[in-house]
Amino acid sequence: MADLFQDLLAQDIGLPLISSLVTGFLIGLDREIRGKPAGLRTHALVCFAATILTLAAARQAQWTVTVFPDAQIVTDPARMAHGILTGIGFLGAGVIFREGASVHGLTTAASLWITSALGIVYGIGMYWLALTGTVATLVVLAALRLFFSLLPVRTEIRLRVTVAIGSSFDAERLASLLRSEGLEVGPISRSLSRPSERLRMSTATHVRKEQILDRLAAALTEDPDVIAFDIMPVGDPVGRTLLDRSPDGM
Repeated sequence: MADLFQDLLAQDIGLPLISSLVTGFLIGLDREIRGKPAGLRTHALVCFAATILTLAAARQAQWTVTVFPDAQIVTDPARMAHGILTGIGFLGAGVIFREGASVHGLTTAASLWITSALGIVYGIGMYWLALTGTVATLVVLAALRLFFSLLPVRTEIRLRVTVAIGSSFDAERLASLLRSEGLEVGPISRSLSRPSERLRMSTATHVRKEQILDRLAAALTEDPDVIAFDIMPVGDPVGRTLLDRSPDGM
């Protein structure tokens, strides 16, 4: 039993295990604070497991195996790293989900991937590289978020306007309205509804200030030719109907 504890506390065993736990804890803490599905415990376990498997692969000579006479054994510890990263791919896929036109969880999946890679690096004893990777990961996750918070937010919106067939409010007039607010004008699609005799025009653009949306909504509301319109920020699968003059609510 004493020999077991001595082996566990040895520098080439205990140090990478403890270091991987601390690294997984720090990276997972950022995800936990952000309320992500893979948080502190998940990242700590991923980093710790990657280190354990790498240490086991690097010590294949200590494995208890039964070898046939005249058998030739070729060891390749790098295969363990391939297996770890492949397994993390399935775990990362579990935290990525789509909501409307937006995709969420990509950063968390990437943090799981880099956490497993750091665990592998700890397992092979390259502590300087693992420490550098840990610091760089924390800078990207935490420090860069503060930097991006100072930048103006550029939000993609989708605009849908409904008018009567034959109305003077056409695609060119809609494009002119968007340009007057300093917005980019993309392709404008048209869809026709024969029973209700209405034309629906849809397009997408980007805004940096919420006030622009308010002005755009006010301009469309004041236009008597506009029956209804929706302004839908990407990521909002329901959207908001800001005006509907039709008796049946479209």
